[in-house]
Amino acid sequence: EYVLPTLINMYAECGDTRSAHAMFGRVPDGDCVVSYNAMITAAVRSSRPGEALVLFREMQAKGLKPTPVTLTSVLSACALLGALELGRWIHEYVRKAGLDSLVKVNTALIDMYGKCGSLEDAIGVFQGMESIDRQAWSVMIVAYANHSYGREAISLFEEMRKQGIKPDAVTFLGLLYACSHSGMVSEGLQYFDSMREYGIVPGIKHYGCVTDLLARSGQLEKAYKFIDELPIKPTAILWRTLLSACGSHGAVDLGKRVFERILELDDTHGGDYVIYSNLCANTGEWEEMNRVRKLMNEKGVVKVPGCSSIEIDNRVHEFFAGDARHPHARRMVDQVIEQLKLVGYVPNTSQVFHVEMGEEEKATSLRYHSEKLAISFGLLNTSPGTTLRVVKNLRVCPDCHSMAKLVSMLFNRQIILRDLNRFHHFEDGVCSCGDYCLKSYCKCSSYKSWYG
Repeated sequence: EYVLPTLINMYAECGDTRSAHAMFGRVPDGDCVVSYNAMITAAVRSSRPGEALVLFREMQAKGLKPTPVTLTSVLSACALLGALELGRWIHEYVRKAGLDSLVKVNTALIDMYGKCGSLEDAIGVFQGMESIDRQAWSVMIVAYANHSYGREAISLFEEMRKQGIKPDAVTFLGLLYACSHSGMVSEGLQYFDSMREYGIVPGIKHYGCVTDLLARSGQLEKAYKFIDELPIKPTAILWRTLLSACGSHGAVDLGKRVFERILELDDTHGGDYVIYSNLCANTGEWEEMNRVRKLMNEKGVVKVPGCSSIEIDNRVHEFFAGDARHPHARRMVDQVIEQLKLVGYVPNTSQVFHVEMGEEEKATSLRYHSEKLAISFGLLNTSPGTTLRVVKNLRVCPDCHSMAKLVSMLFNRQIILRDLNRFHHFEDGVCSCGDYCLKSYCKCSSYKSWYG
């Protein structure tokens, strides 16, 4: 009974998906819960959450009873997809099955709610736990961090220490992330220095948080020096963090130095070329911009396409930029844009750097971004007043951000958008992102806290 699941795990861990599926196909009638658990876990670890949910539905159709291992893995899949309603259904199943006393299941629920944009539910699960281990504390701190509740994350950390729970590397990662997204530079540096008190050696992700902390606050040269003097070899990701900040602050000279350092480590990431070429275009360095784009073409590098998903009736719908597979959503975008123009919407073409394009062509290129398609699809397929929850694989662009604010006001909808960096909560024409984050990322002009 356990040989095939073990082989499935082994092949999955080695990245051999085909062999893992072959082993799964040899399970008698595919009806072994342990084998399903192995396949679902493998799919989640390989960042294939949609496949994990398909397998889970197969289990249900066959009448197989999910175990705590099944539930924690499926909750992780929900977290990756932002599938809140399915996550809530699983939470209800957990209650009915009497599994709500299991620490690992509750921890997975906190993580799912936090990543699906329902911080209130995450807090509710955490506060209802009879026993809380270090992992649960850490996951709740990370949930606060993802929603830019830096002070609450710090308060929870201090409470954790009072309870005598020793923090680990994950705890500090959440804490540093919270500080970087809330502009608490001195606090973040202080907590980073305190890691040695607990015998924790910083990893590359901790260094990345400190880089982000300094870079977001405009201390770009200090961030450069920090990376350059690390006791370990910096990765392209660390330099990439600084490059993004250079783009936000218009630091083209430093950006060029950083870009060259990135190319020494990894010249295949399309986003690097895009950020640097956009920085050059923003500062009028047209010759350099053309050089970078030519270099990008020579190396055959392509940028990652924008992809947004929205969950409706327990089904996750995906949209890519310019997606023609959903004509109804495209027509809805056209209708929405026309209505938004009546209340002052003007396409923000400042981030479209194609000299050969006129303003009308630039506006057209923005119209069918994946966020707009997902939001419009949600408006079309949900009843008035329903909250729209969208997950995007990249940062939300300034134009889509403006569009979402106006949609929330005009259609009286709450929109919760999770992008690559954070959650944006749109309500009554304003966004939950504070002025500090707006300076460096989404260029939004108004502010409203998460709880109003």
